[in-house]
Amino acid sequence: MSYRCPLCHDPLTRRENSYICPQRHQFDLAKEGYVNLLPVQHKRSRDPGDSEEMMNARRAFLDAGHYQPLRDAICQQLAQTGATQLLDIGCGEGYYTHAFAAIVPQTWGLDVSKAAIRAGAKRYPQVNFCVASSERLPFGDNSIDAVVRIYAPCNPQELARVVRPGGWVFTATPGPCHLMELKGLIYEEVHLHAPHSEQLEGFALQQHQQVAYPMTLSGQEAVALLQMTPFAWRARPEVWETLQQQAQFHCQTDFAIHAWQRDA
Repeated sequence: MSYRCPLCHDPLTRRENSYICPQRHQFDLAKEGYVNLLPVQHKRSRDPGDSEEMMNARRAFLDAGHYQPLRDAICQQLAQTGATQLLDIGCGEGYYTHAFAAIVPQTWGLDVSKAAIRAGAKRYPQVNFCVASSERLPFGDNSIDAVVRIYAPCNPQELARVVRPGGWVFTATPGPCHLMELKGLIYEEVHLHAPHSEQLEGFALQQHQQVAYPMTLSGQEAVALLQMTPFAWRARPEVWETLQQQAQFHCQTDFAIHAWQRDA
């Protein structure tokens, strides 16, 4: 498994601190050890993905272990596949990715956020990190044993292209009751998350697992949780103040994990 040029799609070859394709397109390794494979023409904004502030909030929340049961559940399923090459799409700062790397010998983390990838590469040198688009995965056809997507969007045709026959895709999405208490502070009427309805062409759904449990958070942790969710854009200033002042904030998690296997 190796990188593919995002411009001409030829294989990239590592030469000292750069990746170069036969067409002479060159992508240099950053000092932190990651490579940026997101050309300017493929960006939807000047600095796409999570900001450094959002990334730091997510890292603080995840490091406290609040989502560790989700990570453990995916690791348990992943260990049963025998995969030797894995790609974590939308990996963020690498909280989940480095745990996968303890199971799978060769692990790649991909995210559109440069700030997140830089932080991940500094902390987890055992992972191959790259800035790239999930709509144009910089990997060859049939080159990956397993892919993990935790809340991350991806072009399904790209998954079918890069995952080898018999390989796996693991997805984690919000269950119906995920973060109900947090949503209740923001919306006048709280709606349950819609049931899982994704279909991956070329893959068969092999397993569905629900992971749900209550969390007890400090006010600061509740603010970090809000900051790492899409709800942050809708939260009024008084919501942030209310959370910050909480001695304890009780909140329900509800995750849906799906395991898909590529048709042989």
